[in-house]
Amino acid sequence: MKPPILIIITSTIVLGTMIVLFSSHWLMIWIGFEMNMLAIIPILMKKFNPRAMEASTKYFLTQATASMLLMLGIIINLLHSGHWTISMIPNPVASTVITIALAMKLGLSPFHFWVPEVTQGIPLSSGVILLTWQKIAPLSVLYQISPSINPNLLVTMAATSVLVGGWGGLNQTQLRKILAYSSITHMGWMAAIVVYNPTLMILNLAIYIMMTLGTFMLFMHSLSTTTLSLSHTWNKLPLIASLILALMLSLGGLPPLSGFIPKWMIIQELTKNDMIVMPTFMAITALLNLYFYMRLTYATALTMFPSANNMKMKWQFESTKKMILLPPLIVASTMLLPLTPLLSIMD
Repeated sequence: MKPPILIIITSTIVLGTMIVLFSSHWLMIWIGFEMNMLAIIPILMKKFNPRAMEASTKYFLTQATASMLLMLGIIINLLHSGHWTISMIPNPVASTVITIALAMKLGLSPFHFWVPEVTQGIPLSSGVILLTWQKIAPLSVLYQISPSINPNLLVTMAATSVLVGGWGGLNQTQLRKILAYSSITHMGWMAAIVVYNPTLMILNLAIYIMMTLGTFMLFMHSLSTTTLSLSHTWNKLPLIASLILALMLSLGGLPPLSGFIPKWMIIQELTKNDMIVMPTFMAITALLNLYFYMRLTYATALTMFPSANNMKMKWQFESTKKMILLPPLIVASTMLLPLTPLLSIMD
């Protein structure tokens, strides 16, 4: 893709999300979503092959259906309230329809089927945009309408998302699919807390974006898309392999790392709201995620490649990609736990 075209498309994606973030009018929010959806498709099809085309088509159909449902919810709300302002949604039907539309856009269960398929079919550089930037707009709308959402609906979707995200990733060897299932799980954690403490959802989103961005950058740097290619990293780039190990465990939410902060605070907040079963269930299913991250770290860092590589010739090319923000991202993704008291004061 030529640089001017790439700049125009990227700025349209950013503008679409910004319109959603800063609008208080439902129609403008819908237009922002549409701009974003139409502009991301060329990014998904950057490497033009049948697999990418299929992934882009699946993405388009799902997002178009979600946009249609969103507009339906907006119109029902307009008929009952008489205004377009994004505020309390008095009608339960409108609230439910809008919540389902946003869940489809986010890839919450039971509308999660497109996430692994689309992520697997596109390049790593497009996958990182799909799993990070594309989550910001729907979550911002959920944040704004959180007082009107039916808690039972969202908590049910959250519980199934956490379960599906853990269960689905178990037998995967493709790294992009593993990160897609990880994304479904994290969206489940965010959906669980948005009704009770929306600020915690923002914190979870920020930490999730940093961790996912760092992980994708390391995969792009080591040119890995499968567990097998990742297991070759240890022989060639031992430092990168160690960093992938740390980031994977952080994504799983292991205590001394940053990924533990949102899980800890969400479990605490849910128990404050007299919910015992839900946080217990979520903590147990988080072990499924931790298992497949542990399997990846085992493949990456604890298994040596069969032959010692003493040859003069390089058997794998050096990566020429410059990863600018990698050091601060890795530090933020692994070492933020001491800041938890400060973050809890901000909540």
